[in-house]
Amino acid sequence: MLAFFRIGLVASLALLAASAAAQPPPAATAGEAVFAISGRGWGHGVGMSQYGAYGMARAGSTYDEILRHYYTGTTLGPATTQEVRVLLAEGMRAVTLASATPFVIVDASGTRFRIPGGPVTLRLGLKLPAEGGPADVAPPLVVRPGKAPLSLDGQLYRGRLEIARPGGFLRVVNHVALEAYLQGVVAGEVPHTWPTEVLKAQAVAARSYALATLVKGKPFDLYADVRSQVYQGIAGERPRTTEAVRATSGEVVLYAGKVATTYYFSTSGGRTASAADVFGFSVPYLVSRPDPWDKASPHHRWGPILLGARALQERLDLDARVVDVTAVRTPSGRVRSLAVVTTEGPTSVSASVLRTSLELRSTWVTVGVLRLDQPRGGPVVFGSAVRLTGVARGMPGVRLSSSATGAVWSPSGDLERDTSGAFSASVTPARTLRYRLEADGASSSGVLVRVAPRVRLAPTSEPGVLAGSVRPRLAGARAIIERREGAGWNQVAGTVVDRAGAFRAQLDVVRGSYRARVRPTAGFTEGVGPVVSVQP
Repeated sequence: MLAFFRIGLVASLALLAASAAAQPPPAATAGEAVFAISGRGWGHGVGMSQYGAYGMARAGSTYDEILRHYYTGTTLGPATTQEVRVLLAEGMRAVTLASATPFVIVDASGTRFRIPGGPVTLRLGLKLPAEGGPADVAPPLVVRPGKAPLSLDGQLYRGRLEIARPGGFLRVVNHVALEAYLQGVVAGEVPHTWPTEVLKAQAVAARSYALATLVKGKPFDLYADVRSQVYQGIAGERPRTTEAVRATSGEVVLYAGKVATTYYFSTSGGRTASAADVFGFSVPYLVSRPDPWDKASPHHRWGPILLGARALQERLDLDARVVDVTAVRTPSGRVRSLAVVTTEGPTSVSASVLRTSLELRSTWVTVGVLRLDQPRGGPVVFGSAVRLTGVARGMPGVRLSSSATGAVWSPSGDLERDTSGAFSASVTPARTLRYRLEADGASSSGVLVRVAPRVRLAPTSEPGVLAGSVRPRLAGARAIIERREGAGWNQVAGTVVDRAGAFRAQLDVVRGSYRARVRPTAGFTEGVGPVVSVQP
């Protein structure tokens, strides 16, 4: 009987080994990635970096040298425009005018109304106070200041105001000298405490930008918000920036005899971007320039911002979970687009969508990825190796760690990474463990690798006895002997594993196929041994 038992055991094991060798290892399931977004600079990156200008001024550069550096091939020249029309309000049902001294309102018919100091509220009906009672007036109205500036809804402005009623609503436009307009702009663009040469450079850049971007086809030239430049009127003026405006009065940046569109922004991160990279069109004076002077900016480098795969999917409005991201870059290093891989396939996200959706300071970003994939194929048999795969890219100090409880993590094996960031690692867990990727300041989601004990049925010369072994030696574990009955398995005996990791069971041994099963215990999932063919 023993010889037949051994022959059956060897044949069964050989058949199992041949079957396993013929099957390729199943592909892993993409894990839950963690993305770390780090960046440089703040703003679109085209033109003059304001913190770069600050650094240049501190290093001794004059305002004209600053402007020549950021606007390649330009010169300074005189402006021809002396007054601009700034849209202050539109779509209004009522506006309130006031002044500390009397002022005058002239309607479309030329009728003049002298208004004493104090507030006057104009509604859609456009009535003004007069000696005989409220008088109807025909728009547009021109509001001229007296000896004190005018205010609109509590905000003081230099120059005069024009009030029209297009489409049944009130619109207010400020007619103001170009230099007075700039006094209400420059202090809102750079701190007024910065070096004088920076303030001068900003004054010339703001003057040039205003004249180069005058609104066409409208009854006004400029918006009072970021559609042009933020204009705060008198409330936005500061003595030092006003002095910078006056010191550069009438100066603009010229290229080939025309006023240049002098884009500017906060921080470059070390290099500016070209207009072609950011806006999609080339401008000869808006090219990428080295900018080593903006290191004083708190936004020179920033991040990382950590986002899980589901959060990134939601923020980018994608239909499936994100498993990987790589950047397509411009020559200046900024992101042109993101190549995104989801569980449903690849897609692309533009740099503008990326910045807006994630509320990033700039598009000069790196996207680090940590993703550990879940291996397929069921539990690992004790003593066997399993290969973990995933992506580890763009993050410092990447390492593989493991934990039995999820509370304390320890280093666990070396990573083999290729140039794309894909990695693999061979681990031989001694028990069921959770693995994760770690980097400086971040970690991936964990994956559970279940370990089953190695179970064997061993031949024995004792009649009616089947014996076996368990590794590791799980003393006290419950071992079950099963015999195949048709398409299923029936329990025919049960026993307990001893301290040596062995077990034996007395049973009615009949011809058939047997196997041993060890119940889950002590950090191990259920273990099932190979099938043994017994022929008594």
